[in-house]
Amino acid sequence: MNSEGIKTFIMLSKLKNFTRTAERMYVAQSTVTNRIAELESETGQKLFVRRQGGVELTEEGQLFLSYALRINDLEESFIQEVNSAARYEKQLRVGAINAVYESSLFPILSGFFASRTDVSLKVVLGHSVDLLQMLQDSLIDVAFSYLPLKKTGFVSRRFSSDKLVLLCAPERNAYRGGIRKEELASCEYLMCNFAFGEAGEFVRSLFPPRHAFRFEVDNSGKVAQYLLAGLGYSFLPLKMAEKEIAAGRLEVIKPLDFSVPELISYCSYRRGNELAEALLG
Repeated sequence: MNSEGIKTFIMLSKLKNFTRTAERMYVAQSTVTNRIAELESETGQKLFVRRQGGVELTEEGQLFLSYALRINDLEESFIQEVNSAARYEKQLRVGAINAVYESSLFPILSGFFASRTDVSLKVVLGHSVDLLQMLQDSLIDVAFSYLPLKKTGFVSRRFSSDKLVLLCAPERNAYRGGIRKEELASCEYLMCNFAFGEAGEFVRSLFPPRHAFRFEVDNSGKVAQYLLAGLGYSFLPLKMAEKEIAAGRLEVIKPLDFSVPELISYCSYRRGNELAEALLG
């Protein structure tokens, strides 16, 4: 099972078309076909099924994709680490959810980067579950997430707390006296599908099951742009929106018949990692 076969499989799973995959990878279509055939032979499973206009992953292909992505990440991480080791004494790889990065991490990371010139610093952004998996796979050294990692051999400590606030642009605000839970379902809610842990479950619980949102995005940092444009309402961490609120570009809407839970983030790292401990002071 070679790396080019893995990369081809990942690309085909995204594009769902042999011709476009070959073009994107600058190889002949027969090369793509042969690489997939070799993978199916090695795994003993049919990974793709042909559909009109392209292919789709089989159930076995979907399962293999999660492993293929991790194998590819591990290989790339190894190459980067080897190259970094040739130039720097040490390396620290930090993973963070976007909300925590934008509201709390810059002072810590910039201070560490300035003071530890012997260390190369790599920062990746992602979702809580993915970051904790990357930490366990040794793809990153520290994870800042909304979920704690309760596993032997790892340290998981509370990092910061914040408030979830419902926001909108002043000209859009139809609820200056406050909003009730039943009114949320009828407003133009901009759904940010990011894992807030318990708080994320809380946001979803405010809406009916299988509620259809007209807008969804998976990065909290992108929601504010739509709020500022007056396109709807959304919950965001207060620290992320403080400047816009202070400038009068966004307004906080008070909940009338429901309470909002505290938003807690955690820092997790492998026990005994001296660089991770140095980063956190």
